[in-house]
Amino acid sequence: MRTIGPTELILNPDGSIYHINLKPEHIAPTVIFVGDQNRVEKVAKHFDEIEFSTQKREFKTIVGNLKGKRFTVISTGIGPDNIDIVLNEIDALVNIDLETRTVKPELTSLQIVRMGTSGSLHEDIPVDAIVLGTHGLGLDGVLHSYDNKDIFETELENAFIDHCNYAEQKSRPYIVRNSPILEKKMMSDEIFSGITATAGGFFGPQGRILRLALQDNHLNKKIETFRHNQLIISNLEMETSVIYGLSKLMGHQAVSMNAIIGNRANLTFSKDPYATVEKMIAYSLDKLTA
Repeated sequence: MRTIGPTELILNPDGSIYHINLKPEHIAPTVIFVGDQNRVEKVAKHFDEIEFSTQKREFKTIVGNLKGKRFTVISTGIGPDNIDIVLNEIDALVNIDLETRTVKPELTSLQIVRMGTSGSLHEDIPVDAIVLGTHGLGLDGVLHSYDNKDIFETELENAFIDHCNYAEQKSRPYIVRNSPILEKKMMSDEIFSGITATAGGFFGPQGRILRLALQDNHLNKKIETFRHNQLIISNLEMETSVIYGLSKLMGHQAVSMNAIIGNRANLTFSKDPYATVEKMIAYSLDKLTA
């Protein structure tokens, strides 16, 4: 059995894992990811009881209970690289024995629910809507660092690459399905669904122009017009594809819930994005505790 070295699995002096500052007992069966550290308390205010809280860097965590169910809510910060840190460390806390530094013989599967903000790519998905990501479209490249074990939707990827005439010098886009179990639990007629695209940055990678020219001025329009087997790319953000990919590789169930605060197609922005986020949080917690 392989022993994981101290530079691979880094622990703090108190035994907590390095970046997120948590111990195994702090990981509930359902883990909620939010980007903004201030959103952790917005979720936790709904809890009936708070049992633990901590913060290190941008990683703020609250553990609590709601309607008899235990939750860990943690802020990941922004971007695929941060998801790589948080998800690997959370998985290590439940599936690696920190004393022997070996993988446990019996693995734990977590429910992971992202509650994030996003921009719609279609005029008919308005600001203040909620979108559930059926798939994560990764434009970031993180998953290519792992043995992906055939988790990608290759036919869908090829159709997207052909449609967009996607530049070869960029990392190959990848597409990963969400957890159908969690999708069924979280879906309703109240919300939209579609492929959630994940960019590796906020400005150029999402088609925003300030002073620098883009490699492809028309990429967002190409993404918007993509259709394949009744699937559309509904929204664009910075975390979902890595959550879906790593979760699938590790054996966790994951779904991404997106509060639409901007519409990139008609250039509109929510007049009250905080209310939209609160609506998404309340909806998601209601579904998780139903």
